[in-house]
Amino acid sequence: MKVLDGIKKYGSEYFVPLIIAVIFAMAGSILTIIGPNQLSKITDLITKGLIGNINLTKVMQIVTMLSIIYIVAAVLSYGQGFIMATITQKFTQKLRTKITEKINNLPLQYFDTHNEGDTLSRVTNDLDTVGQSLNQSLGILVSAITLLIGSIVMMFTTNSTLGITAVLSVLFGFVLTIFLIGRSQKYFNNQQNKLADVSSYLEEIYSGHDVVKTYNYTNQAKVEFEELNDDLQENVWKSQFLSGIMQPLMNFIGNFGYVMVSVVGAILVLNGHITIGVIVAFMIYVRLFTQPLSQITQAFASLQSAQAAMKRVFGFLNEDEVVDDQNKKEGISGTKGNVEFDNVEFGYLPGQKIIKNFSLKAQAGQKVAIVGPTGSGKTTTVNLLMRFYDINSGKIMIDGVDIKDMKRSEVRNQFDMVLQEAWLFEDTVRNNLVYNQANVTDEQIKSATKAVGLDHFIETLPKGYDTILDDSVSLSVGQKQLLTIARALIRNAPMLILDEATSSVDTRTEEQIQKAMDVLMTNRTSFVIAHRLSTIKNADLILVVKDGEIIERGTHDELMLANGFYSNMYNSQFTK
Repeated sequence: MKVLDGIKKYGSEYFVPLIIAVIFAMAGSILTIIGPNQLSKITDLITKGLIGNINLTKVMQIVTMLSIIYIVAAVLSYGQGFIMATITQKFTQKLRTKITEKINNLPLQYFDTHNEGDTLSRVTNDLDTVGQSLNQSLGILVSAITLLIGSIVMMFTTNSTLGITAVLSVLFGFVLTIFLIGRSQKYFNNQQNKLADVSSYLEEIYSGHDVVKTYNYTNQAKVEFEELNDDLQENVWKSQFLSGIMQPLMNFIGNFGYVMVSVVGAILVLNGHITIGVIVAFMIYVRLFTQPLSQITQAFASLQSAQAAMKRVFGFLNEDEVVDDQNKKEGISGTKGNVEFDNVEFGYLPGQKIIKNFSLKAQAGQKVAIVGPTGSGKTTTVNLLMRFYDINSGKIMIDGVDIKDMKRSEVRNQFDMVLQEAWLFEDTVRNNLVYNQANVTDEQIKSATKAVGLDHFIETLPKGYDTILDDSVSLSVGQKQLLTIARALIRNAPMLILDEATSSVDTRTEEQIQKAMDVLMTNRTSFVIAHRLSTIKNADLILVVKDGEIIERGTHDELMLANGFYSNMYNSQFTK
């Protein structure tokens, strides 16, 4: 999405206050431009008074008028600043909200193919850059342009010779500044991208800190970070140097303008063409003329940062979302738990099938185990069942209802899910257990933790169920997994998915978790993905999946008698 298109789409509601701010900025600048003309009159009155009598009444009238002009200009400038600060921060807040909504509406495939650090950088670094840059540049830019145009008009109205002198003395510098702005744009774009790269790398290294230490990768990680950091520093330096050189350049041009106006003005006064008051006015006009040039260059530099950041933000907001399914009318009342896969096929990429001719009928209350080598499509199967992805062909039905005809939220309400990685939030034990569930009693919570054998441990925590699970609370992998099982017990959905729930724990903890899962699976249709085949010996149906196809199915005893792929897998795990 182009930056202007994004601004129109997400910022249209702020156009009216923006116009008001522009009017305030222009009016304040116009009043500022009028000031030097009045100062010229005061100077001439005082100069004439040195010969005769000073007209104090006239001088006081001009002083009063000047005071009113400058006070009104100050009020307008404050109003413009207040409005600009308000709308830029509200615009940034809106974008931050839109990004959060976008994250919730993106398909799982987006997160499988994009770096987490880059996404987080757009929410934090890029949005902060947008808010700060717009606030610092838009109002200043309008005021500066108005001052620039107004001062030129007033200079040529007052005296064309001095006007030409002032304009020509700064014209070269202005052209050079425009050239520098054009050269620095790519470095501002690179600056935001390199900042995202650094954020992504830090997030990755910090998350995998244990692995980095274990494999003695610290020195190499330092070298890689220094390369990324050097790239960022180089682009930041180039962008800041090119934009920073504009200010001293404009100061030099301004001083040069003063000199030229003073020399030419002195000659014109000696020849009787102008008065000293005109020179006084022009000294201020030169400042009013060169100051906005400096401000314009700074504003453009700031806008370049904002443009680079908005390009990344709007690019993210323009990503394809999951298809809205709020119009789906099908639902399930009193779920029994009959699940059917009818000749399902699926691939993450066109022409690349991961799941092929997958057919299954799971009866209500059955425990269905899915086993097979790594990469065979086991987890993909349950992702399809949860509608994290939509199938390419075939049908998946729950109690005879095609899940494509149901809302995704309705489908996911049918399942509890316990994954290999036990995810807990930095919140109280209680809130982690009742996550997004209303009207859960303390008795239900304690009953669930007692069923998985965690009630005593929780009671020993500093604040019991109100203990916040942060870095100060040390939980083992098994304890985290038992908490997620207790969470599923409390939610008590009609069906259950267990994806490698015991693969990261020791044998003793596995036994405890297995007992907890047996409680969890009671009277529920359950789908269990497991590498440890000993944990699924009592399954009602075992599916052996290889290369996305079911190659064997049956009970443990039936598959062992068949002496096929499953039998070989099982024996390999228990043969020394």
